[in-house]
Amino acid sequence: MDISAALHLPDEFDEARTYAAIVIVTPGSSVKEQIGAVWGGKMADRGFVALAYDPSYQGQSGGEPRDMEDPAARVEEVRCAVDYLMTIPFVDEERVGLLGICAGGGYAVNAALTEHRFKAVGTVVAVNIGRARRQESLSAGAVAGTLEAVGKQRTAEARGGAARLDPWIPDTMETAKAAGITDQDVLDAVGFYSERRPAKTRTNRRNFRSLGPLMSFDAFHLVGELLIQPLQVIVAGRLGTTLQFEDGKLLFERATNKKDMFVIEGAGHYELYDKDEYVDQAVERLDGFYTEYLNP
Repeated sequence: MDISAALHLPDEFDEARTYAAIVIVTPGSSVKEQIGAVWGGKMADRGFVALAYDPSYQGQSGGEPRDMEDPAARVEEVRCAVDYLMTIPFVDEERVGLLGICAGGGYAVNAALTEHRFKAVGTVVAVNIGRARRQESLSAGAVAGTLEAVGKQRTAEARGGAARLDPWIPDTMETAKAAGITDQDVLDAVGFYSERRPAKTRTNRRNFRSLGPLMSFDAFHLVGELLIQPLQVIVAGRLGTTLQFEDGKLLFERATNKKDMFVIEGAGHYELYDKDEYVDQAVERLDGFYTEYLNP
């Protein structure tokens, strides 16, 4: 499967030198021109080579069926990203770090458990997407009902039926307001994806079959046993329905290695995608973190 990526290079890049590199793992449904471009550019400004890419089955990356969000594939593509960096002469193979944002934070941590070519792991508003999907189904029997529906959908597709593609979030602010949505996190997400940083290659559709593997995924369950790299957890200070603060706190508490947790006061989840007043605080912290642990 071919993965479409963008490599962000520092100013005054010199191919004869070697650089520390950062793999950026982005949220579910986000393509490299969005959060990946914002954070890739910011890290390159700090002197790092930064790799951002479209998830498997999404954006300009390959894979069928389209619009799948498959945790196994999302974790494996993190490993493949470091494989790719190992082929680039100007990347120092002993100085590769990992940065995961939102659901990408969970995928990044999960990959780092067994991928020790990453020497330092950072997360920003990390979300355990399996927990998040289970959290949506709080009523008795709701998870079982969802999984039954996934099975029926797979049966229908096996018999030649069409894929079911559901919106991740409302397509526009008008759609959200018409539906009576008042949750600030949802409105912030719609504002980012449809107004501040739209991308033609992002469909905002999730293949319904994705809910099968997502329901059984737990990004952090072996952190205490297997995560050995230094860890920088960054969370938004404004609590919300994504539970990024709670997931970040849980990740920090489970980690037994060198670790730090930094709260960006006043920021909401989606403001840490692209609002300079908040993003720059996180970048400053991460710059110091990676500089410390990615120097041989």
